[in-house]
Amino acid sequence: MRHIGREKDKRFFRAKDQKFKELQIKIGIQFINEKLLKQAFTHSSYVNEHRRKPYEDNERLEFLGDAVLELTVSQFLYKKYPMMSEGELTKLRAAVVCEPSLVEFANHLNFGEVVLLGKGEEMTGGRSRPALLADVFEAFIGALYLDKGIDTVLSFLEETVFPKIDAGAFSHVMDFKSQLQELVQRDGAGTLEYKILSESGPAHSREFESQVSLGGQPLGTGKGRSKKEAEQHAAQKALETLKAHMEAISKQKDIQNKD
Repeated sequence: MRHIGREKDKRFFRAKDQKFKELQIKIGIQFINEKLLKQAFTHSSYVNEHRRKPYEDNERLEFLGDAVLELTVSQFLYKKYPMMSEGELTKLRAAVVCEPSLVEFANHLNFGEVVLLGKGEEMTGGRSRPALLADVFEAFIGALYLDKGIDTVLSFLEETVFPKIDAGAFSHVMDFKSQLQELVQRDGAGTLEYKILSESGPAHSREFESQVSLGGQPLGTGKGRSKKEAEQHAAQKALETLKAHMEAISKQKDIQNKD
């Protein structure tokens, strides 16, 4: 019986090792210390059922990963949204690193399939439990930081998290109209005007397209399921346009100063 049990364990670990190899291929990162990677996916319930073996759960890595995520996301937001106030940045960061968002990131990478769970946790659906998946994502970030450093963490987030911010996944907590108004008022550039360009779709699923203009000149257009959302997206595009324009002017001045 013991022999059968040992063989079963060997098959289990071979399958898990293959999962970890596939995960590293999928994310394009090869860990130097694979023990760190495995620890990031080891739940405390698994450690409790294997006390005679030197397993360590992911709770300490989760603690570290939480701090690393806060720092890297803060840095990204600080650079991307120069007109955003401290309060707005804090609100946006909270939306990016909250449990539902972390669960979405973890599910996108199929992290739940790799987690090492105790039998009881497995039987009660732990593999898809939101809190567990959010913790695993944070623990993975902690392990990645220890193994590869902050630059690799940033590269990983540039592939998995930051594009979602760029795509407007968290725009519901952002007030682009206020940021645009602040920028225009600061520079005394004129008056902003929003107008709805079009409405489409059935009554239960309408889509609006809005345009924002400055002094009669169109700055940006955006779409949304409500007029307010469409205006926010138009303001976001306008901010990006103005930021690019300001950067171009700044570069031109630098070139002239050098000459």
